[in-house]
Parts: sequence; C-alpha cells; structure tokens
Amino acid sequence: MGAYRADEDYDYLFKVVLIGDSGVGKSNLLSRFTRNEFSQQSKSTIGVEFATRSIQVDDKVVKAQIGTPLAKKGTPENILDFLLTPRYRAITSAYYRGAVGALLVYDVTRHVTFENVERWLKELRGHTDMNIVIMLVGNKADLRHLHAVPTEDAKAFAERESTFFMETSALEALNVENAFTEVLTQI
Repeated sequence: MGAYRADEDYDYLFKVVLIGDSGVGKSNLLSRFTRNEFSQQSKSTIGVEFATRSIQVDDKVVKAQIGTPLAKKGTPENILDFLLTPRYRAITSAYYRGAVGALLVYDVTRHVTFENVERWLKELRGHTDMNIVIMLVGNKADLRHLHAVPTEDAKAFAERESTFFMETSALEALNVENAFTEVLTQI
C-alpha cells in the first residue's frame, strides 16, 4: 500500500459530464459515485451541479470533476429543448467546455428517454472534442420488471455510435463505480 496522498495530490484531472433527459437519475449517479449516497427526493434547481472524486488507475491518481445540468421541477419533459433556449445557451457551452468524458444516461423503464439519446449525442459531439470518451448508461436497471428498453437495442446503438455501454442502478449501486472507472480509464 502506497503512502497516503492528500486529496489535492493527483496525476490527472479530467472533466466528465452527465447528460440525458430529466428524471433518468443523473444526480443520483453523481452522488452515488462521489459520496456513495442515494436520495429518493429529487432536489432539482436550474444550473449545474459539480462534484469530484479521485480514483487510482494503474499507478496514477485520477481526479474526476463530474457535472450534471439541473432543471427545475415543472421544466418541459425534454430538458434538452429547455437547455437549448438562447437564455441557457451560454451555460450549456460552458458546461461542455473541457470535457473529456461523458455519461449519456437514459432510464431503462422509459423508452422515450432512450429515443432522445441520439439528440443528446449530437449535442454532446457538437460541443466537445471528437476524442471524448462516451459511455451510454441505461440507469434504473434494478427495476427489472419495468424494463422498456431492450439491452440488445442499447448495445446495438452504442456499437453503431462507437460508445461504451453499461446498465446501472444508482439505487443498488450496481455498475456505477464500473461505469465511471471505465470512462476514466479509457481517457
């Protein structure tokens, strides 16, 4: 076991963004990975939430700065339309600036959130470097009996778009660690 390293002591700092429709669990993925917490109550406000966590990749310490956009309750179902309004455009481009990794999240129980993944991907690729590492994430995998998006469809989409793919559950902490770690390792 190596000597203790202070939180400020890291080899790499990577910015990772979480994107996807409202209610897919972006904030809970963020809090599960960075604080190992899960909240049943969504506490959304307009703006961006950021959190950090350092992990060990081989012999290097990688500090991840992870952000997710937040929209107020009552915002249109498609947060993307909302964030693309001229009023929020500046916030949106600042949000993506410098991102080297992204988790593109949909809810496995709501097919519409998977249908919107293509638009999110277009938005992401329009604002970031072409080498950004993207992980397609089907969240809420614990709700097996309510699955509306076949895993095969998501896998096929990820393959076609050259992204990684994983199903997660922020509630059960299933694959959350793996999804973030894989993105950071690939970066």
